[in-house]
Amino acid sequence: MQRRDAIAGLSIAGLMLPEAIAYAGIAGLPPQRAILAAMAGAVAYLILGRSRFAIISPTSSSAAILAAALASLPPGAAPAGAVATLVILMVGAMFCIMAAARLGGLASFISRPVLRGFAFGLAITIIIKQLPIVVGLPLHGSTIGALLLALLEKAGSWHLASIATALAALAALLLLRRMPSLPGAFLVLVGGIGASALLDLPGRGVATVGMIDLMPRWEGMGWPGWQELSRVAQLAAPIVLILFAESWGTMRNLALRHGDRVEPNREMAALGLSNIAAALVQGMPVGAGFSAGSAAEAAGARTRWTGLVAGGALAALVILAMPLVARLPEPVLAAVVVAALLHALDPAPLIRLWRIRRDCVAALGAAVGVLMLGVLDGMLFAIALSLALLIRRLATPELRQLGQLEAGHDYVDLARHPDAVSPPGMMIVRPAEPLFFANAERVLGRVVELLGQHADRRMLILSLEESFDLDSTALDALLEFDTLMRARGIRLQLARVRDHVRDLMLAAGATDLIAQSSYSVDDAVQALKSTDPRQEKK
Repeated sequence: MQRRDAIAGLSIAGLMLPEAIAYAGIAGLPPQRAILAAMAGAVAYLILGRSRFAIISPTSSSAAILAAALASLPPGAAPAGAVATLVILMVGAMFCIMAAARLGGLASFISRPVLRGFAFGLAITIIIKQLPIVVGLPLHGSTIGALLLALLEKAGSWHLASIATALAALAALLLLRRMPSLPGAFLVLVGGIGASALLDLPGRGVATVGMIDLMPRWEGMGWPGWQELSRVAQLAAPIVLILFAESWGTMRNLALRHGDRVEPNREMAALGLSNIAAALVQGMPVGAGFSAGSAAEAAGARTRWTGLVAGGALAALVILAMPLVARLPEPVLAAVVVAALLHALDPAPLIRLWRIRRDCVAALGAAVGVLMLGVLDGMLFAIALSLALLIRRLATPELRQLGQLEAGHDYVDLARHPDAVSPPGMMIVRPAEPLFFANAERVLGRVVELLGQHADRRMLILSLEESFDLDSTALDALLEFDTLMRARGIRLQLARVRDHVRDLMLAAGATDLIAQSSYSVDDAVQALKSTDPRQEKK
């Protein structure tokens, strides 16, 4: 361990304590669960993990999803704490199983635009849920709209001392951001404790954290049956997905920035072990959050020991300074949470998507889904929306007509290159997406319609450049299309046909189609010219 790792770990501990307490509040669980989870996660990650910037601790997104999951439990169910422990254990087990099956690529099912939109909506949701703490009122709402309405109805009862405390802490946090070498969250935490004692904030009605009991309390719950385990798995699955997407995104981005190497399946196993450790101490779901990872980078972390130092420093801080931590005003914690999430409210990533006209609907849909449907259903809606948009794009691909560029071997999109020309009597068409069961018949039907608009074209080249493979439906559609072209007297030649597709045609006995296949568009053009009766007469 290097000296720089020790300094970085101490700095990060100052951020972990207020965030841990605040995220436990988001999940509706006692603060000691988040603190114990951060300690256990830091130790467990060191065994398998390889990212020097990953700080394994509770995250705002997983805390919010856990809160939504626990809120969905029916009345009379097992205690929320016991169910939370089972969910975390299931999260760890799922990570380990997926790592063993080498399913690290599942993180890609949450695209970056969806993740950004989800983070944007989640940030707004969490910030709004901090407002009752800021105004000093015990308000709750089933939805964000209901909570805002309740806040407005109780505007006359807002506690001014709590509001002033939160605003002062938030202003201090934003000011200290201009000095990244200082542990801003830790200094604000110390300042809040000092203000609580000097100004007698509890006596003025400002709520404080109170004493934190670090001893795990095992709530009674019998061994779950298959029905209960199935329900727990349903609650754990969204947490696994968002935790790995968020954690892998943080690890990968920081690793690429510094030339490090991380492997998704190994990191997935490390997250599994960390969550199992968190469950054993009755903690919370843990992952590599962006704010803690960025803090490790800014503090100059050199090795993986930084996370262990941070966990140890957090333990020492809580054990040795517990009487002081008990004086910490809750509005200060709310301010720490709000400040930590302000970066997620930056509209620049969404504006960029709008400018480049890519994935803007998915990002906005994710944000609106979280705000309208809640965290859990909103995330599932965002994933379903991104998959639906992908399927729509694949099922309705654009058709590009190609032309020869300057009498060379290059064939380009005629719509983008007006100087390109189609060979006489030929039409060259390229679908913009692979042919598969959902689009093959539709795409080939559009080619037939296109041919109908150009009666002088008696030769057709269909480029399969985008189709690495074909399923049986697409192959059958091609065979039927070839039969139709023969019946209409149009000579068909396939271009950019890969060996894998040729093997499939051979296995299906489509030898005529193989004979009409070329490796390049230019080869296909020459093949049609060589058998063109008009060329033979010349």
